[in-house]
Amino acid sequence: MTGATHQPQEFHYRLPATFGGQRPGAHRGSSLGAGQIFAAHRRLLDHPDPRRLDLRASVRDVRREWLVRIQQQRVSTPVHAVVDVSASMHFGARRSKLDVVADFIEALGHSAFRTGDPLGLLAFDHGLREDLYAPARHSRGAGIAMAEALRRCEAESAYQHDRAHEQTVEALRQTIASLSGRRGLVFLVSDFHWPLQPLHGVLEQLAPACVVPIVAWDPAEIEPPSAHALVALSDAETGVRRTLWMREPLRRQWADAVVERRAALHALFSRHGLAPFHFEGRFDAEALTRHFMEAVV
Repeated sequence: MTGATHQPQEFHYRLPATFGGQRPGAHRGSSLGAGQIFAAHRRLLDHPDPRRLDLRASVRDVRREWLVRIQQQRVSTPVHAVVDVSASMHFGARRSKLDVVADFIEALGHSAFRTGDPLGLLAFDHGLREDLYAPARHSRGAGIAMAEALRRCEAESAYQHDRAHEQTVEALRQTIASLSGRRGLVFLVSDFHWPLQPLHGVLEQLAPACVVPIVAWDPAEIEPPSAHALVALSDAETGVRRTLWMREPLRRQWADAVVERRAALHALFSRHGLAPFHFEGRFDAEALTRHFMEAVV
């Protein structure tokens, strides 16, 4: 055992909207107070703080009032990760998708703590996973504890019926009920291997918040196997198994289906003004920082 300390990755995020609240933080606030962003001038009699006196503005004031500068306060905002832990998330050729998601959660915890934001975790499979729930709190070790809980999470048994995917969506609705109507930052993390149409209602339910969809895929499911080989396939959610001879036309169909699915996801999220972030086999904190700078506006 070495004395080296594991340092989580860190990414930087910014939010496009202003948020209420009194706890100081890094985000633009809707309230007035201590800060560096000028908001307005107010009368000294109403805000008796001579340290903020603006002599130039006072001289120009037609009412001959002494004016002080009022700043826009920067505040913290709650951050929540809503994570899909259903059976398909336990799939992965080298590492499971859920293991890679745990890396992201660890980085999120580190980043949120340094930004001054409390972090909470909600998880679901075919129901709300209360054993993985963690309320939002501002703690240095919150992300590490949540990541370890996800790594220890065991896969549920496959549901042998056609409604397995529908139950996952219904479980998601139940999971986010506590976030409905609340502002903040929400990371929705899943492989989204379930019907997309009901997702519109989920996103509308989260509408007051800034939602960042995280699409977790594994290279083994998006890169078709070599042609002219016998391939055994299994749906992790329903347990349905199939054996196929991987012909070249089928290989091209596989690749086309991945492209179509990616396009469908982007079209759905775009209708709600959202831009999904993808990771495939590994989490890249710098790429997520660029995503916030370029796509989250």
